[in-house]
Amino acid sequence: MERYAWTARILEGKKDEYVRRHNEIWPELVEVLKAAGIKNYTIWNVGDTLFGYYECEKGRAFAAKTQADSPVVDRWNEYMKDVMVMEMDPVTGAQPIMEQVFILE
Repeated sequence: MERYAWTARILEGKKDEYVRRHNEIWPELVEVLKAAGIKNYTIWNVGDTLFGYYECEKGRAFAAKTQADSPVVDRWNEYMKDVMVMEMDPVTGAQPIMEQVFILE
């Protein structure tokens, strides 16, 4: 199973709204994530920093393509722009891939 991690930043004063939107996550977005083989998805926060982690049952490439091809994911990303900033790789158009440097299983 491949793993994926990302970081982002909550805009000042927007944490409560960020949390509220995730507490009311769209069912159609959940369907896309599950179809992408994503499981064990968690998001952590300290200060204005977000850290997300998920496992890819069908591989990172499949998860990335499924999300990239989804208009639901596009709508969600647009919806979240006013509460967070996520840096994107200018070459791939996706979040930079974080290198795993340690794991204890």
